[in-house]
Amino acid sequence: MAYDWDRLSVPPSLRWFEQKWSRRSDPYCLSGVWRFHELLPFVPVEACVTVGEGQTLLQAADAVAKYAGLSAGRLFLQYEGMNPSGSFKDNGMSAAFSHARFVGASRAACASTGNTSASLALYCSVTKLMRAVIFVGSGKIAYGKLSQALDYGALTVQITGDFDDAMARVKEVSKQLGIYLVNSVNPFRLEGQKTIMFRVLESLRWEVPDWIVVPGGNLGNSSAFGKAFMELKQLGLIDRIPRLAIVNAAGANTLNRLVGTSGLRWNGGRTDPHLVKKFYEEMDAEGRRAATIASAIEINRPVNLEKCLRALDVCDGVVREATDQEILDAKAQVGAGGIGCEPASAASVAGTKRLVDEGVIGRDQRVVCILTGHQLKDPTATVAYHTTDQQLFNDVLGKRGVRRAAFANRAVVVPNDLGEIVKAIELYS
Repeated sequence: MAYDWDRLSVPPSLRWFEQKWSRRSDPYCLSGVWRFHELLPFVPVEACVTVGEGQTLLQAADAVAKYAGLSAGRLFLQYEGMNPSGSFKDNGMSAAFSHARFVGASRAACASTGNTSASLALYCSVTKLMRAVIFVGSGKIAYGKLSQALDYGALTVQITGDFDDAMARVKEVSKQLGIYLVNSVNPFRLEGQKTIMFRVLESLRWEVPDWIVVPGGNLGNSSAFGKAFMELKQLGLIDRIPRLAIVNAAGANTLNRLVGTSGLRWNGGRTDPHLVKKFYEEMDAEGRRAATIASAIEINRPVNLEKCLRALDVCDGVVREATDQEILDAKAQVGAGGIGCEPASAASVAGTKRLVDEGVIGRDQRVVCILTGHQLKDPTATVAYHTTDQQLFNDVLGKRGVRRAAFANRAVVVPNDLGEIVKAIELYS
């Protein structure tokens, strides 16, 4: 989606948006999406839908910085788990939902590994403007997320297959029944997700960081972030663009293999479709399926692949992957700092550590890691990592190749005896 900025009213600087802070009784100024309406003006502001999304936190995290190999004061965590449904999806959902309302949709659908379904179900439930129809794969959604879709009253359709199968079916059904599709293939979703970067800049007092590091699943965030910075630079609202690092899970590493191994590039918009087609044909022939504890990025065929390649080009970006072991260890470090995140979120920290180890990110560069979802989105993984129950550990994590919990905070098992309890507390506290 491209805007004719010459015909639109563009603020003279990013600081112009600060005047909206004094009008936070206006729900559109309170919203972390719609207070930046001038930078995503695809519907009139009175048609926008908000449930208070975007009240998120950018937190300096020195302990995590030390773990990743960065100097103190150089790593920040953008915590999107503070959104109403507990993930970054609310940014894009608010935008897509507003467009759906604007065009008169009565039903909205998505395929989901969990977070998109929770967000769509929430917007439908709170506003009563339309009915949510959600497609999930069998055994491919964390209970923390599925519970939201069910509790919020969405029509949930579970099919045999994984996310890619669910995505294929929801496209067909939406076309046949005229249902509005809100997956990140929807360009309005990406417009809302741009605002995550606006809030990062806002929190840094409009200074551009050196790096943005983001988990890579369906590649909507990375695509949106690249577009955000491209537009801000075009409008003269920033003087430079940060570098972008996208981190796949090793068990769902389509982007890393295509970019890092096969050499796929944006190439001025002339990407090589034959290379992508050949990759997917080989993947199908070998029966490769995404498999990672980071369920939110457990995706074989990212729908925003081409837009993501443009973002990598715009932001001089790099792609890496992180094992489930690295992701869970990074997640434990994030949690020890008081901000719990779902496994997929921690891919950004694991990827940062790897890039610092490689010398790609300098120790004194300013890095923002995007934490995409709340810890309670997937509590099973967290409990399994810290548990004293070896069987639970093996059942949940061992099958994913996780062999140790290097930073486990295990419960202390004591008899039901006051003296023994006191001794244990004195010993361990």
